[in-house]
Amino acid sequence: MTERRLDLGLSSTNVGGCGSGCGCGHASAPAASAASVAAADTLRVEGMTCDHCVRAVTEELSALDGVEVVDVELHVGGESLVRIASTGATDEAQLAAAIDEAGYTLAR
Repeated sequence: MTERRLDLGLSSTNVGGCGSGCGCGHASAPAASAASVAAADTLRVEGMTCDHCVRAVTEELSALDGVEVVDVELHVGGESLVRIASTGATDEAQLAAAIDEAGYTLAR
């Protein structure tokens, strides 16, 4: 389910607020800063449509122990890519629970 990577390519694909036309009016999420990390995971998340979604997922995942960087590549109407860089191995069940807590679904 996860893909291990070290190069995160931290770039935002949705700068300047919601690009989905959802009309939510949320401002864009701040860019994550690069950090020295030991491991990285790429997750596929369903149901995200705007920067509010990005912030909710980022907040929940960032609260997990060891998570240093969360970068979201938003794909409205499809599976968004969420890259997580951490200081150690991440538990898949904890990642799924954090995504669920934010109100979204981890794609299987």
